[in-house]
Amino acid sequence: MSRFAIIVEFTLEHGRTDQFHAEVLKNAKNSLDNEPGCRRFDVLVPEEPANRIVLYEIYDDEAAFQAHLQTPHFAAFDETVRDWITERSLTRFRVSDG
Repeated sequence: MSRFAIIVEFTLEHGRTDQFHAEVLKNAKNSLDNEPGCRRFDVLVPEEPANRIVLYEIYDDEAAFQAHLQTPHFAAFDETVRDWITERSLTRFRVSDG
């Protein structure tokens, strides 16, 4: 079975990037520490534009990602940052081994 990866790109309201960054780092740590199916959760901060953050996440499979979306820490993150996001895109990937 192939591992499952996503890239999530966020564009944020100006002035919210630092707050969002702090919240997404907490979400990433909780995901890695508490979700056995979450294998990687990188928070990427592009040099430009200043109001953008990208996530790169790897899960054992689609079910592990769906379980992530149901966790209390994800719900708290989503509730906190929801109004700070002006655009969000999610791209799904199958991870090739070899």
